Amino acid sequence: KSTMGFVKVLKNKAYSKRYQTKFRRRRQGKTDYYARKRLVVNDKDKYDSKKYRMVVRFTNKRVLTSVVYSTIKGDMTVAAADSVELKRFGITCGLTNYAAAYATGLLLARRLLKEKKLDGKFVGQTEADGKLWNIGDSSPERRPFKAYLDVGLVRTTTGNRVFGAMKGACDGGLNIPHNDRRFPGCRMEKPEVQVGKKKGGGVEEKEKPRKVFAAEEHLEHILGVHVQEYYDLLKGENPAAFKKQFSQWEKALKGKQFADLYKAAHADIRKNPDRPKVQRKHAPVRKQIQ
Repeated sequence: KSTMGFVKVLKNKAYSKRYQTKFRRRRQGKTDYYARKRLVVNDKDKYDSKKYRMVVRFTNKRVLTSVVYSTIKGDMTVAAADSVELKRFGITCGLTNYAAAYATGLLLARRLLKEKKLDGKFVGQTEADGKLWNIGDSSPERRPFKAYLDVGLVRTTTGNRVFGAMKGACDGGLNIPHNDRRFPGCRMEKPEVQVGKKKGGGVEEKEKPRKVFAAEEHLEHILGVHVQEYYDLLKGENPAAFKKQFSQWEKALKGKQFADLYKAAHADIRKNPDRPKVQRKHAPVRKQIQ
């Protein structure tokens, strides 16, 4: 028998002549063009209708969300929200966790719908419950604002924060097609082995694993309860480590629980999702030269 070994790639003249460089933004690790092509291309029978995307990106200190649509000139932004804005709603730290991502998605949805004058018609979920819910085509008069989730190059594992931002936008009243497979609390349970009979005789048959979704666990992540548990544990066991890790949280909470803080923030976001206008204190005085 002949076995094939590993063939070393010779970077000779023929290799260099036929080599095709990837697009610049793919080389920089910024754009997944394979996914972008499928997110941007619209149905041919929809003519000039826009295909909206909910773009979610994470930095080391912020959650950035926006609703955009693509044109031949580039992407046009319809609305945007940043987790830094959560500071005026009482969330002054922990601006990159799952709960902050949910609140930022909620802020984006309410701001967009208010700009489109649809905030009264599509209220969404007024209280977070962690369950699978999407507004869908619930209104016969006016269809809700529909967008598709754009996660970029992030790895879409179960419990990823991008799905927290998406859940916040859905609860805020946007129609984003999804299921509960990647939410925290969703897992595959292995069934017990059952013995059955086949034509060849008695054999062990295994049932397929079934999906189980615990909405309570998802709600804990939305309200930061899982952080609260570690907060209380570290405070009792290691005060030095607690002071190092949670000193800013202690100032922000002021004796409250994490869940109360986030619930109050969600209510405040719904009351006033507008971006405040920045007034410059020292605006330059323009003088007309005659």
